[in-house]
Amino acid sequence: MDYRQLGRTDLHTSVIGFGASPFGDLFGAINPKEAERAVALAIDSGINFFDVAPFYGETLAEQRLGNALRKRRKEILLSTKCGHYATDRFDYSALRITASMDESLQRLRTDYVDLLLAHNIEFGDAEQLVDETIPAMRELQKQGKARFIGISAYPLAMLRRVAERAPVDVILTYCHYNPLSTKLETSEAGLMDFVRARGIGLINASPLHMGLLNGRKPPEWHPAPQPVRAAAGRFVEACQANGSNPATIALRFCIEQPNIATTLVGMATREEVKQNLEAMHISLSQRLCEDIASIAQPVAEMVWASGRAENN
Repeated sequence: MDYRQLGRTDLHTSVIGFGASPFGDLFGAINPKEAERAVALAIDSGINFFDVAPFYGETLAEQRLGNALRKRRKEILLSTKCGHYATDRFDYSALRITASMDESLQRLRTDYVDLLLAHNIEFGDAEQLVDETIPAMRELQKQGKARFIGISAYPLAMLRRVAERAPVDVILTYCHYNPLSTKLETSEAGLMDFVRARGIGLINASPLHMGLLNGRKPPEWHPAPQPVRAAAGRFVEACQANGSNPATIALRFCIEQPNIATTLVGMATREEVKQNLEAMHISLSQRLCEDIASIAQPVAEMVWASGRAENN
């Protein structure tokens, strides 16, 4: 396993991060005992960054991850979130953020997290985030309940606007760096250059473009435009023609970007952990890279709306 420093923090994360959203049954019911075995295998294999949120399964994922980590908490870096609690329930007030932290710590069976992120901030009010939410998180940091703080969202420009006004330690974004989109590098928001200049840690999530790149039927709820779905199908075909697992190729593509500290991928079984670890031992051929670039080029700038209209 390789490790990278998360911005200017003293955290060094494994380049593959363990996304625990499946622990909330978001993609179908899981076996909790198998999930615990997956966590153990991941730690034994060098994965040290685990990310969860109260939103995943409306606290179920935090409870399950807390159970899985009860004897191994000190071996890993733990991240959770605040502000988004159910599909249509958001609360970024200082009062709720403070209470949410204590509730998460109880479920996670720990007295601190290494990282606390304001979750999906595009659903919040930018002024409140700057004037109330992030200051409340800084207070939790002073209390020792969170070692570092950050923000997460889909719209890249909003992440930059908020971070310019209220400095944070870490930014997490998703679906903006994978074989179908490298907007982290190319967007007008210039987020990658921005975080490098400010020493902000960068976390990448959804290397499979929220399920489009794993070779399975895309979920009906996926917000991507049809041309993006079609391009995902062509990517899968190109990988399979190359004799490669498309999910493994997608993850390898992400971890080769040196400015990303860690890429989060959801896991709930030992088999999924093993599959993701394969990305550490493969290389992308020049021919496959050329094919991927050709497939992605027509859809590279396509995004979708997320959150409040004014935040997009």
